[in-house]
Amino acid sequence: MSEWHKTACSLCYLNCGLEVQLDGRAITRVRGDKSHPRSEGYLCQKAQRLTWYGNHGDRLTSPLRRRPDGTHEPISWEDALAEIAEKLHTIRDADNAAGRPGSFAYVGGGGQGNHSGGAYGTSLMKWMNSTRYFNALSQEKTGDFWVNAQMFGSSICHTAEGIEDCDLLLVIGCNPWLAHGFTNARSALNTIKKDPDRKIAVIDPRRTETADVADLHLALRPGTDAFLLGAMLAMIVERGGQDAEFLAERTEGFDEVAAALADVPVDEWIAHAEVERADVERLVDMILEADAAVVRVELGIQQGRHSTLNSYLEKLLFLITGNFGRRGTNNLHSWLQPLWANSKGQRSEISGYEYIGGLLPSNTLAEEILADHPHRVRALWVESSNPANTYADTTAVEEAIRACELSVVVDIAYTETAALAEYVLPAASQHEKWEFTLFNLEWPTNYFHVRRPLFEPLPGTLVEAEIYARLFEALGALPDAATLAALTETARTDRGNLLRAAAPVLKGARELAPVLLYLTLGATLPDGAAPMAPLWVACHRAAATMTRAVQRALDTSTEPPQLGELLFERILDGESGTAFTAHADDEVWELVRRERVQLAVPELLEWLGRLDPAAERPDPRFPFSLVNGQRRSHNANQILRPPAWRKTDPEGALRVRAADLATIGADAGEWVAVVTPTGRIVARAEIDESLRPMQAALPHGFGMSYPDGRGGRVVNGPRINLITAARDRDPIAGTPHHKDVPVRLEPATEAERQAAEAAATRTRETVDNDVMAVVSANKRP
Repeated sequence: MSEWHKTACSLCYLNCGLEVQLDGRAITRVRGDKSHPRSEGYLCQKAQRLTWYGNHGDRLTSPLRRRPDGTHEPISWEDALAEIAEKLHTIRDADNAAGRPGSFAYVGGGGQGNHSGGAYGTSLMKWMNSTRYFNALSQEKTGDFWVNAQMFGSSICHTAEGIEDCDLLLVIGCNPWLAHGFTNARSALNTIKKDPDRKIAVIDPRRTETADVADLHLALRPGTDAFLLGAMLAMIVERGGQDAEFLAERTEGFDEVAAALADVPVDEWIAHAEVERADVERLVDMILEADAAVVRVELGIQQGRHSTLNSYLEKLLFLITGNFGRRGTNNLHSWLQPLWANSKGQRSEISGYEYIGGLLPSNTLAEEILADHPHRVRALWVESSNPANTYADTTAVEEAIRACELSVVVDIAYTETAALAEYVLPAASQHEKWEFTLFNLEWPTNYFHVRRPLFEPLPGTLVEAEIYARLFEALGALPDAATLAALTETARTDRGNLLRAAAPVLKGARELAPVLLYLTLGATLPDGAAPMAPLWVACHRAAATMTRAVQRALDTSTEPPQLGELLFERILDGESGTAFTAHADDEVWELVRRERVQLAVPELLEWLGRLDPAAERPDPRFPFSLVNGQRRSHNANQILRPPAWRKTDPEGALRVRAADLATIGADAGEWVAVVTPTGRIVARAEIDESLRPMQAALPHGFGMSYPDGRGGRVVNGPRINLITAARDRDPIAGTPHHKDVPVRLEPATEAERQAAEAAATRTRETVDNDVMAVVSANKRP
């Protein structure tokens, strides 16, 4: 029997531990890793399809350069890096001569389980004297980060949920049964459901799979979360349901919040949300009766109307009632290395938006490039990301990429963004290198998992760390060979003094630190673990700032700096992951960056006071509310490109209620056009009675072009951001309102129907061919 190899899933940010069997370069079997200290053998249906990741017809194996006609030609690594370096120097020199900030934009930092490249990519951004950084977090989460900074004192303060120990789980705008979001979600939900002393409540327009197991479901109208949450908070305060002792001891600003809530027209706002007051009263009862309630939220409110306000109100819900800082409530969590930065108040000269967590809104990328402004973006660097498909208003993003003086994509596959870029650099996949994720979001014990490679890199590909090291060499930014050799010897014989020895090199060039660590410390690490070298600094920082928690996690009394060395060794050696902090419950307050949690955020209390149901009625021209990017059983992020991976929903159906579909004279299985002021796409209709009336849903993770096996390419499913508007976004964070897109549904035209049917047929043929190839390969002796 084939040996089982340890790795982790990369299809959502839980990154559950896996064990896989291999045949050549293919994953043939997948099971949960029972020795993983967090997921303990848990496995969902998506991870079982990882056999399709990294071993498919769209892999890149050579650097590419765009020809004048827009197609690409293969070139050598040496030529690609030399040409890119020359163009980067030209742009950097022009920026310096003009006295302008760096005109370089970095889109990346890694995919769901692919974060090691981020340190090296941001090094290049800083070398280009730029701060313009975009990634998926600024598409989804930065409103939440902004709120955390106001309330807890830093945008890297981030909440965790004590699901295992709560007696009330309140789920708002998410569906953990499918989307997970917390450890072993389905098992946890079933455990709560079976316990008569524990409850689940769900606030979501759709009757989700999670709502099916809940004790109470409030199916509010899409886009009205802020109204409903505001009404609930007003009812809690009106009843005197606030935890006065907790508020007095740990918070400030309650009086201002209470005054704002006193002005909330509760009945009007509940009516606007289209839920029954009796159900809202019941939910408030459940919250106030709970000894330990926890609030779990996701993109339903973070990409909904009033998204930053929503993030504030859901936090007020658990803070005002004292459901914070105890077992079974909301808490903060530690970091080995924060996945984003602390906000510094900097704003874009182009869009005016704040850099939240060091990130600019993804929705403003095209503006930063296309603006008629002397400080516009001129060079675009994309790594492990696909903004041509995933950012709002695909047409504008495509135009922006084409307008750049230089565009480079680093990826494993020929993505839609790669197809537009001037240069494409082929990276090794997550299974072909040492890799990790920075989604370490657990409390009170937090975990970190460094994964070893399952395969050698494909010939012609390089790990990201090596790509950037060679690029910095081509840029002439690295020290000479003798200096690197001396620093490598220091790393080998006197590691604790490595940064001190490197100080002369890093003086005035601190951005080179990750690359320098890779080339020196990395050379001393075992089994090709060199790209993990920057984690050494993170381990020492964690050991120095959270000493007791790290000691508990490692079961040691070792003190820093030796504690940092021990943590680094444990992380590299822990094939199933390693606990790196174990906090006592009351130590959560050591993670708060204010003396007291600030409840009153003036900008958001003022926003709450401006809410007006009369101003938010549906537009009769676009009467449906579209969930644009619904999570389903077999859709995921854009790293899984082969259509054959999908076991269900192969075409990315438009889901809608039968009665609503009938209003346009269409039936299930027919092609339907989804129309907005931005664009028009076509999808096959499928009935879903769990949706609210006048609500429709399209999945994310489709619209990708894939080789059809006959020398052409076929697009699988709807390319949903052809219909989204980049300016339909949150006023503070710039995050899109993807979960409530006003649309009109129409029967597809005959030409649209024929084109869609032809694409679907070609996709099915491609799937059949890919499946047969896998079956044949598995039958070989």
